[in-house]
Amino acid sequence: MIPKEIIKKIRQIELKTNRLVTESLAGHYHSVFKGQGMNFEEVREYQPGDEVRSIDWNVTAKMNQPFVKKFVEERELTVMLVVDVSGSGLFGSVDYSKRELAAEIASILAFSAIRNNDKVGLILFSDQVEIFIPPRKGKKHVLRVIRDVLFHEPKSTRTTMNNARIPDSRGDPARHRGDSV
Repeated sequence: MIPKEIIKKIRQIELKTNRLVTESLAGHYHSVFKGQGMNFEEVREYQPGDEVRSIDWNVTAKMNQPFVKKFVEERELTVMLVVDVSGSGLFGSVDYSKRELAAEIASILAFSAIRNNDKVGLILFSDQVEIFIPPRKGKKHVLRVIRDVLFHEPKSTRTTMNNARIPDSRGDPARHRGDSV
C-alpha cells in the first residue's frame, strides 16, 4: 500500500501540470516517414491539385464524380525520461528541490506523451542505473513514473552520466521494475 502523503504529492503534481499539457504541449506533430504506417481516414471529393494516385475508383464510379482517399499518419513515439537521482537532487530553494522540479518536468512530458498516445519509459540513475521502467502507455503508468522520480531512494549519491543507458537483454545490473502505482 502506498502512503497517503505520497499519493497526495503525486496528485498535486498531476493537477499542476495538467493545465500546461492541455494548453501548450499537446500540439500535433507529423511523422517524417511516409508510406507504410498510414491509416485510412475518409473519402472526400476530388479537388484540383490532389494526386491522381489517391483517387478511389470504386466511389468515383458510384458517384459519377471523382473522390480521393484521405489517410492520416501513425505517429506513435516512445519517450524515455532519464532523471538524475544522485545526492545533488536534494539541493534547491525553500519551495522546490531539484528532484521535485525534475518530477514536474517529467510529468509534463509524460502526460503530454500519453495524451498523444505515445509510450513513456523511465531511467533513474546516479553513478549506475538505479531503475529502468520499460515504456508503456496509460495514466496509471505515468503516475507510477512520477512516484518513482519523487520517492526513489538511490543507492549512491554520486553521478556518472555514462552509465545512464537502457539495460540490455543479457542482464545489465540495473534494477528492472514492473510493478504499478
